[in-house]
This record gives sequence, C-alpha cells and structure tokens, in this order.
Amino acid sequence: MDVMIVDDEPAARRTLRECCAAEPDLRIVGEFGDGTAALEAIRAQPPDLLFLDIQIDTQNGVELVRSLDPQTLPILVFVTAYDHYALEAFEVSATDYLLKPFDDERFRKTLARVRRRREAEGASDRGAALSNLLAQLERKARALTDVRPRLLAESGSHMHMLDAADVELVEGDRNYVKLTVGREVFHARSTLQQAEKSLESQPMLRISRSCVVNVNHVHEVSRTPRGDFIFVLAGGSTVTSSEGFRDAVRDYLGRFKVSAG
Repeated sequence: MDVMIVDDEPAARRTLRECCAAEPDLRIVGEFGDGTAALEAIRAQPPDLLFLDIQIDTQNGVELVRSLDPQTLPILVFVTAYDHYALEAFEVSATDYLLKPFDDERFRKTLARVRRRREAEGASDRGAALSNLLAQLERKARALTDVRPRLLAESGSHMHMLDAADVELVEGDRNYVKLTVGREVFHARSTLQQAEKSLESQPMLRISRSCVVNVNHVHEVSRTPRGDFIFVLAGGSTVTSSEGFRDAVRDYLGRFKVSAG
C-alpha cells in the first residue's frame, strides 16, 4: 500500500515513519508538515492509506479531507493528541484513529483494521462512511464551542460556580478533591477520577495517583535530581510528579518540544 503521512509535529511523523518501515507491504510516498503541500500531493497522487493529524499548523485536517475527491479517497487514519470529542465519532465510524502517544501494538491493530477494510470496501464506500464521520465531528465541535463547562465547588461556607478552563490543579483526598484556581482553593465531594471526567474539555495531565494538572496553566517545568517533574502553575502553585507516572509525563511533555526534524 502506498502511504502518505501528514502531521506538523516532526516527532509524530518520525514515529509513523518508523512504524510503517517495519511493515513490508507499506511504502511511504509522501510526508508533509503542512496542509497545503499535503493536499496538492494527495490530489496529484492519491495514496492507498493516509495518516492525517486533525490539527495541522493553521489548517484543520477535517477541512483538508473535505477537499479530496470522493472517487479516489484513500483509507484514512486520523491521528490525534487529546481531541476527546472526536473519539466517540471514530469508534462508530469506518475510519480508524491513533491517539498520541501510541505504541507498536496499537499501530499494528490499526493496520490490521486498515487491511481488512481495504479488502471489503471501495472508495465510494469509504466516501459515504467519511461523510457520516465528518458530520459527527462537526456536531461535537459545535457542542464544545457552545457549552461552557462549569463546576460547583465550596470555599468556606459558600458554594461557587467555577469555569472548567480556570481550574489549574486538582488534588484528590479520599472522597474529596481540592481545585486550585489562581491563588484560591475550592473543595468538592468527588473522586479524582470523577473530577477528571468533569474536566475532559481541558488538557488534563495526571502526574501522580492524587494529582492532575491543567497543561494550559503550566508556567514552568523542571526536574528533581531523581528525574521527577516539578510543575509551576500560573497561579504560583508547585507540584511534583511521582516515580510511577514519570515515563507517562515525560512522553506527554515530549509533544511540546521544538524539533529540528
């Protein structure tokens, strides 16, 4: 199968390239970091399989797909970091997805689905399935834009409505959680897992069994002598990752590094 990779993160392209190189029936015919060049190449030489990031520089991957000819539509595998709203649509569609960071086993499972789909479907079938998928994605995106997620929490003897986007840090303490907003601290009767679910509209990173940080509010990251990560948040709070979460935190932060290619 001829394969094209479209992702504006060099590290992500490298990972996909290495995974494809291990498969004897895959041949990479194009690799792109911007949507404009990718669209021109796909139109000129449609691949059999396209790995496509949802957000490519300033262009939306969904819009790129809409610009393709349905008659020559490749098998499409979306690649996404934390677009939670998209995952439900992917699960019920004929198009697969890879959630970053993914391992070799997850890639092989995706490839097995791709091979089965290639045998069972033609381009017109994929076009119909894709139209359904894109409609679902757009509905989910509009829902997230229209809804302003809020949380009810307590401070002193008063209850407060907090914007989910303002929550910098969540810490668990048995049946309660502590939510930090700037220099203020609020409490809610909840488990940490339930709080994470309520904050799924935000890029939340679990750094220990009892602590989750909102990456949008991380101001500074440093390391301890043991290699754990120290996070300084916008409001001044400082928290440290635990040894058990060290690798997962390192991999997550690796997405934000500036790479030379």
